[in-house]
Amino acid sequence: MSSENNFTNEMIPYVEFADNANERTPCVLVLDCSGSMRGEPIKQLNIGLKALEKELKEDIDASSRVQILIIKAFGKDETEISSDWIDAMNFSAPEMIAGGLTPLGKAMELALLKIEEQKCLYDNCGITSKRPWIFLISDGEPTDYDWESIAKKCCQAQKNKKVIIHAVGTEGANLEKLAKFSLNSPKRLSGMKFTEFFLWLSRSVSCISKAAPNASDYLDDTGNWDEG
Repeated sequence: MSSENNFTNEMIPYVEFADNANERTPCVLVLDCSGSMRGEPIKQLNIGLKALEKELKEDIDASSRVQILIIKAFGKDETEISSDWIDAMNFSAPEMIAGGLTPLGKAMELALLKIEEQKCLYDNCGITSKRPWIFLISDGEPTDYDWESIAKKCCQAQKNKKVIIHAVGTEGANLEKLAKFSLNSPKRLSGMKFTEFFLWLSRSVSCISKAAPNASDYLDDTGNWDEG
């Protein structure tokens, strides 16, 4: 009985890719859902996530190649996986609720961990993958202890070509602190253009997922969602 259970457990990871062996492009969204996001900001964020869901599902290639994971940063030291790894074709935008502080360090540490775990799963299942993307979106600054050491880990992971990290600050965000999480300069969202941002994100990861192996991972044109 015990050996049968072990066999079953070992086979579970392979079921996820049984009907879809396409190369994957993993994308993690780390979303600041602190109390300052209450009202119109969190409303526009949720509308943007719905737009992301619709856009990815309507893209035949992206829907089967892009995988999404969403991490919510809220409370004092709390982080939560609001949507675990899932192919875009099956992605349903979670409803975000604002409250608490901004533990961005813990959220980004969790993002790096989840990427490493997923990369191991890809390898074990014989699935190739593009370099993962992390998008950090915040309207403030980190409030958790020791966030700077985690920020250094993020930059080191980027230097080692394990991940690409982009920080996006909304109105009121401390871009100087957000910049510590990435080798790329942070962008500031223009107004509340969350929908425009998520539509750009969808089209960007779609392009990356279809690109040749040696193509650039970086997309400089941000469309019209940032203040430029």
